[in-house]
Amino acid sequence: MMLRLDNAWKIWKQLRTLNLFRLTSSWNGPRFHRLLCTILFLSLLSVSAEAQKWHLVWSDEFNGATGARVDARKWTAEVGGRGWGNKELEYYTDSAKNAHLDGHGSLIIKAIEESLGPEFKCWYGPCRYTSARLMTKKKFAQAYGRFEARIRIPYGQGIWPAFWMLGDDIDQVGWPTCGEIDIMENIGREPSLVHGTIHGPGYNGAKGIGAPFALKGGKRFADDYHLFAVEWEPQAIRFYVDGQLYATRTPSEIPKDAKWVYDHPFFIILNLAVGGAWPGDPDATSTFPQTMLVDYVRVYQREKK
Repeated sequence: MMLRLDNAWKIWKQLRTLNLFRLTSSWNGPRFHRLLCTILFLSLLSVSAEAQKWHLVWSDEFNGATGARVDARKWTAEVGGRGWGNKELEYYTDSAKNAHLDGHGSLIIKAIEESLGPEFKCWYGPCRYTSARLMTKKKFAQAYGRFEARIRIPYGQGIWPAFWMLGDDIDQVGWPTCGEIDIMENIGREPSLVHGTIHGPGYNGAKGIGAPFALKGGKRFADDYHLFAVEWEPQAIRFYVDGQLYATRTPSEIPKDAKWVYDHPFFIILNLAVGGAWPGDPDATSTFPQTMLVDYVRVYQREKK
């Protein structure tokens, strides 16, 4: 969490006014050091309190019986094997085998290697994989706020988990004019790295504006749950992993003649893709099934002052 020096200065002036501390004549005195530590500590508390001024407006905690389907009041499963603009190999189903609750407070999205009947069509021929893609489209969308999910992602060549958002006007204006915010993407051959990216008209696909976040010490995101979030305001989108800010996108970063399209409600998507132009296809090292575990998804608005 970033320390705000203006908070520290305000606290300093308040302490001087109240005469709660006496400074020695030397700036290097022990009393000054204690005072400085106190100022820093109180300033951090002030920043923490400020950061917590969020009001929860929507969530799914995925509480339910083992094997239960997701809440249909909150989620819709997209279905099909058309590649989804990325040459993905999976056929997304609405089956509980690909998306269900684990009975312990998490959602399981499972990618399975299997042969499907001829009634299931994939863009490349007979489908070889199934998975799930869940969205809140026409059920929940919001402009601005904090969007977060605690997720344990899988890993392996050709595996592509994501937590992201699309503008809810996509059916009217199409992609990328609707806008896209990728809160978390990972390609399985890079188990210690995730990406946060925005896509819009003139800056989409490989030209999307993004940044990576890497775990230190060779740790993998697949080894534990991690909290992925964005805090979205009219002129900024900030990306976080486990509370650590690692990227901020603003209108000044998009191409000169492009449009900042993050001014309307977006809906949420959770999916686990197999293959695609970015991660590449599974190979001999890839194993199935692959599971993406989601502890919760929460959306907040800032409390009005």
